[in-house]
Amino acid sequence: MKAPLPTLLALAATVLLASCRAQEAASDHLVVCGDDQVIIVEPARTAGGKSRTVWQWKVEEATGHLPDYYRRLMVPLDECKPVADGTKLLLTSSGGGVLLLDTASKECLFYADVPMAHSAELLPGRKIAVALSLHPRGNSIEVYDANRPTRRLFRDSLYSGHGVVWMPRDKRLYALGHGELRSYKVKPLPSDSVTLVRDKTWALPSANGHELSPAGRHELIVSTEGHVYVFHTRRGTFTPFAPLADTKDVKSANYDPRTGRLAYTKAETSWWTHRVYLHEKDKQTAIPVDSFRVYKVRPLH
Repeated sequence: MKAPLPTLLALAATVLLASCRAQEAASDHLVVCGDDQVIIVEPARTAGGKSRTVWQWKVEEATGHLPDYYRRLMVPLDECKPVADGTKLLLTSSGGGVLLLDTASKECLFYADVPMAHSAELLPGRKIAVALSLHPRGNSIEVYDANRPTRRLFRDSLYSGHGVVWMPRDKRLYALGHGELRSYKVKPLPSDSVTLVRDKTWALPSANGHELSPAGRHELIVSTEGHVYVFHTRRGTFTPFAPLADTKDVKSANYDPRTGRLAYTKAETSWWTHRVYLHEKDKQTAIPVDSFRVYKVRPLH
């Protein structure tokens, strides 16, 4: 016996509402990483002044799932970027590794030896771009096949590579180095390979590029040693990012222009901190993280 149409519509509406609520809740979660671990926190729910941790992963949990050699490369973590609608995390380490981790199963889906890896991005066609910083085998942008661990497909030199972001509206990969920002076209090749074609290069307004993150359809957040900017991809211009314009040592910054929500970290002891800063609706909150040395924060989309 078939259910009446009104009942089916009501059921569909309930499922859709639950899905929207789940997505809305996830959008309030923050991914935080450093040292040998990643956590996902829910800032809206606190206990004893600390945000509730809803998920956690440590590098040692990869024992038996990841070859020991590659596991040793994953400390300390310096990137924890949600991809595939937040179901996976792209992790990089200045220890020399990159890893694609399934958040539900904690399965290691991809790994590679990438000296001084500082950021990674998932490209169309299941390719992974990685920015490599100062190292004899680094100072570059590399591309890997996500379906084949350790298989490098492309390399281009970039001094002190620190950030890579794919902008779907521009159909470009943006890569940040010490003194420049580049855009690349992604060109698939036969035999499931790929190459990056350098499109444009812009000199940074100040030295030591560090953070690169999307902040709109055609905007990027760019941090240097002493400043934070918005880069407008269509105009090719940098303007000060008002909330953090002259803030030094910003290691990660994530801005949502629709809500005005800003989550960021800045080095407060050497390269690390024990706080994640959340700015929302003219209110700034410092979220304490005492269990490890924090490097970056990312919103869980």
